Amino acid sequence: MSDFKVGIKKIGIHLLIILAITFGLLFTFFQIYLPSYTHHGESVTVPDLEGFHYDEVQEYLAGRNLLMEVTLDSGFEAEAKPLVVLKQNPKPGAKVKQERKIYVTLNAKNAPLIKMPNLVNTPLKNAQEIISNFGLVRGDIVYVPDIGHNAVLKQKYRGREIKEGLEIPKGSKIDLVVGDGLGNQVLTMPNIIGMDDLEAEFLILGSGLTMGEINYVETDTVPKGTVIKQLPPSGLSMRTGERVDVWVSKLAQEIDF
Repeated sequence: MSDFKVGIKKIGIHLLIILAITFGLLFTFFQIYLPSYTHHGESVTVPDLEGFHYDEVQEYLAGRNLLMEVTLDSGFEAEAKPLVVLKQNPKPGAKVKQERKIYVTLNAKNAPLIKMPNLVNTPLKNAQEIISNFGLVRGDIVYVPDIGHNAVLKQKYRGREIKEGLEIPKGSKIDLVVGDGLGNQVLTMPNIIGMDDLEAEFLILGSGLTMGEINYVETDTVPKGTVIKQLPPSGLSMRTGERVDVWVSKLAQEIDF
């Protein structure tokens, strides 16, 4: 055999050996080392950590081959204890690999300060929405005689009136003093029978009373638009804001549209 053929044979053998070694290394890396390193085929169910205290979470996760990472942004819930888990990522029930980091958001030790909004002269329903949006809690509602029905007259914190812009802890309880729609001024119900309906309404509103239901009664004996009945009757003691119902004449042949 010539030297050239011998050289070619040796090169071929070396190439085969190199390919075999390379294949062996690749097989070992992908089929043995990598699955072992990444725990291929092994998964852990993420537990529900909400309500757990910070001191409990790390040990609890370590027992399940998971790690804990606290997020920089803390939350705050007034009802929850300080340093308990409020949120987590991944969510409970998710399947993850062992030694996966579970990111948790903790409840702050101290409530952040917020500026008190202005609720005075705001309808009660709107005031309650504002309180909730600011992260505050609605406390007691105290009704007092006032013509403003369900209108906020005062806002209180810890028993004292609080002004707009004053800083208070988030989650604080705000008590509201609200008008019951009836003033504390006592007056005598005027006599509006025989008056024109517009004149009677002007007198009712001008007296600090509230116009109630207007009922129309067919009659041929009283001019159209005349008040023929009122409730409460004249002479009765009334409080500001109380309602007055009236009955007004209309022609018998008049058609309602």
